[in-house]
Amino acid sequence: MATRLKVVCGFKQTNPENKDAQLLTFNAVTSGSEENKQFFKYTPGGIFQFYTINAEAAAQFEIGKEYYIDIFSADPIPAGLCAAPPPEAA
Repeated sequence: MATRLKVVCGFKQTNPENKDAQLLTFNAVTSGSEENKQFFKYTPGGIFQFYTINAEAAAQFEIGKEYYIDIFSADPIPAGLCAAPPPEAA
């Protein structure tokens, strides 16, 4: 089973201890369109945060822009999605 969230990018901050790392914060949408009202009805609040050290990945998220986040079980991986490559042996 999958769940879709609609969020807005609310915050981007460079980590002062690691200049390559950026913290991105997304908040559940609450208004602004009929679709957002429907999402608010089922997910009236929430925060999703993550750090990335990939500057290109961080650059694609704009403060104030809305995004979808799909959540589904990692096992098994749904058809059409590719898995991350396995970690290299140490």
